[in-house]
Amino acid sequence: MTAKKRSTPDTWSDPDDAPELTAEFFKSADLYEGDKLRGRGRPKSETPKEPVKIRLDADVLAALRATGEGWQTRINDTLRASLKLARRI
Repeated sequence: MTAKKRSTPDTWSDPDDAPELTAEFFKSADLYEGDKLRGRGRPKSETPKEPVKIRLDADVLAALRATGEGWQTRINDTLRASLKLARRI
């Protein structure tokens, strides 16, 4: 049995031995603000939406989906207006 080859050496004796810093490397690199690791992606909302399961008539669902992308947001806005609730900020 042969030993598994390490992908990178333990130490670099010559700066030319260091791995190349590619765009892919920076895409996967951790981002710090001072000493704090900054999270990736969209920041957490103060008023997150809650996933629910609802049963709708097939023709109603087809009509809503036919309005295109964002149809779920439009359902939320319609319900909000019909209940006379204030808009989310």
